[in-house]
Amino acid sequence: MSDSNRFGDYNYGSQVGTNRGTIYNTFPQAPERPETPPRPFATIPFSRDPDFVDRGDILEQIDRRCSEPAARVALVGLGGIGKSQLAIEFAHRITEKQPDIWVFWVHAGMYERVEDGFRTIANTVKLAGRNEPKANIPQLVYSWLSNERNGRWIIILDSADDRDVFYNANIAHGTTSGNERERRPFATYLPQSQNGSIIVTTRNRDLAFRLTGRRQNIIEVGPMAQTDALTLLEKKLGSPADLEVAADLVQALDLIPLAISQAAAYIQARAPRSSPEKYLAEFRKSEHRKSSLLQYDAGDLRRDEGASSAVLITWQISFDYIRSKRPSAADLLSLMSFFDRQGIPGWVLKPPRVTKEEIPGRCLYGARDTDVDNGRSVTDGAAYGNMDGDTDGDLTDDSADTTDDGFEDDVAILRDYCLIATTKMDEFEMHGLVQFSTRKWLEQAGQQETFKQKFIEQMAASFPTGEYKNWATCRNLFAHVQVVFGYRPSENREEIWATLLHNGGWFAWSQGRYEVAQQMAGKARRAREKRLGKEDAATLDSMSLFALVLLNRGRWEEAEKLFVQVMETSKTKLGADHPSTLTSMGNLASTYSNQGQWEKAEKLFVQVMETRKTKLGADHPDTLTSMANLASTYRNQGRWEEAEKLEVQVMETSKTKLGADHPSTLTSMNNLAFTWKSQGRHSDALALMKDCAQTCQRRLGVQHLYTQSSLATIAEWSS
Repeated sequence: MSDSNRFGDYNYGSQVGTNRGTIYNTFPQAPERPETPPRPFATIPFSRDPDFVDRGDILEQIDRRCSEPAARVALVGLGGIGKSQLAIEFAHRITEKQPDIWVFWVHAGMYERVEDGFRTIANTVKLAGRNEPKANIPQLVYSWLSNERNGRWIIILDSADDRDVFYNANIAHGTTSGNERERRPFATYLPQSQNGSIIVTTRNRDLAFRLTGRRQNIIEVGPMAQTDALTLLEKKLGSPADLEVAADLVQALDLIPLAISQAAAYIQARAPRSSPEKYLAEFRKSEHRKSSLLQYDAGDLRRDEGASSAVLITWQISFDYIRSKRPSAADLLSLMSFFDRQGIPGWVLKPPRVTKEEIPGRCLYGARDTDVDNGRSVTDGAAYGNMDGDTDGDLTDDSADTTDDGFEDDVAILRDYCLIATTKMDEFEMHGLVQFSTRKWLEQAGQQETFKQKFIEQMAASFPTGEYKNWATCRNLFAHVQVVFGYRPSENREEIWATLLHNGGWFAWSQGRYEVAQQMAGKARRAREKRLGKEDAATLDSMSLFALVLLNRGRWEEAEKLFVQVMETSKTKLGADHPSTLTSMGNLASTYSNQGQWEKAEKLFVQVMETRKTKLGADHPDTLTSMANLASTYRNQGRWEEAEKLEVQVMETSKTKLGADHPSTLTSMNNLAFTWKSQGRHSDALALMKDCAQTCQRRLGVQHLYTQSSLATIAEWSS
């Protein structure tokens, strides 16, 4: 053991000769030197945007809400919609207005960035203890923010899109205590002190609600108003040479600020060889060209370094996130991207509750003959096709409820990320550019064709035949059928695709939209001929429908040729008195009537009428159609009394059998009014036509062909 030595009054020491143990030395850390707290200032990482466009009262809303104690407000919207730009502008304005307020900017896309942001706050306000190895920076910042003596402050949590960053307790924050680590969600470090406000920018509506606590604290940021969008384009490019082109361009870009800025940057980079007009032409040229333009990234000083300035890439980040968190929601978004962007019905999107695979709308009886008069054609209510409604459901109530719950959960996450919106109880809409971006995302993943064919299947299973009882459903779905028209089916889906186009053409024809009807019926006919053969019943249906459209477009010789072909094939395959054969004979007779071949038309009409009376009964809708067509032939020959007798009988029976507002009843009223007018019974004719027009307007709408025809006739007769 060594002796202890003393050196002066305060110095002790020892000398060690040989030591076989451990020598411990303690070196106490010098105390942290106190720092003088700085005066309040703003830490905004982005300069003010000289091209900023004020958008309504959004900034005023933020200011008003931040003036309340412990305020929290969230700007919610699509990526690229301008949330961060609004926050940047507000931060600069509030700094000018209140120089004694702290403004802290925290990028909140990842938890590491949030931690960095909190450390920046600690350094900015010079928090004591922040440099200690075991310092709990979030807790230190929380304590400082909660102390009202430190003055007013605003924190902007930018791009807070991931719920896990704030509410996943497995992401640890805190100090090390032995082998344990304190685990607290980051949201618990956001104080609710009276002297502070928190502004959140996010794509995630659910996270916005959780961080702000009330739906009333959420400000929805949507596309720009057109005037604001044009102002933004003008600030980027100068006054447009053609205001109409500029308006078309911002509309093509769905009024999305990032897309407009991206287009302007592209045009500027290629000036003078590029212009808004040239960009718009290129944008509309093809999907491939559109994709290339939307991926152009010129960079933006006022976007975070990790954020793309290309709208296509910006949105695909959201798609990837949703795919990782809830694949079924990503699948739903993928399916919806193929629909028309508006009026997407929820019931069409839901998985069908059947196991028996069927082709709806498979026609069994051929296209119907029509009442043709004064350029007007109307269906008579008898099916020349039917919906085969027998299906074997195999889902229990519990499993069906589970499916519905899953669907609603999928819808919720897509709505929360502002990728879809609800317009009615069971209808959705999407931005066209979001749909396009989704399809390109699927293309990159090799899944575009899969979901395109799924879309065709869903529509084929949902769109009924074009007969009157289905018009409401057809009207709601028709825009989506028009989208299908532009897609090519896979070989094993060609038949259901043809059936869908046939039914769509049938409905278009019934609405007087003959150009669209001709395109759809023509494609359906060619596809069925190729797939089923020229003598198949379904092929004959499409040939008849196509001929009916030609008939209504005045192409009588072409229509006659097709009707003869259908009639002769039907006679051979089905028999002379089969309903399909009789229908084709009636159609051929209508063609003769339109060509002024009265005797040939009358002979066929009488034959069809008498056969139908025998086979179907005198009051069957098909029989009434034959009677109406024969009456039309009499009227065109000036045989008023014979025509009137048949038309009165048809009208009264139609009212009883089909209803007073059925299109066939309305046609019979129209025909009888014309007969009375020809007989000199002007007041009776006008009164009946007014009654017809009122019912058409109420039941079919002002724009329907029947309504327009009746109103034009009333105007002519009243002048």
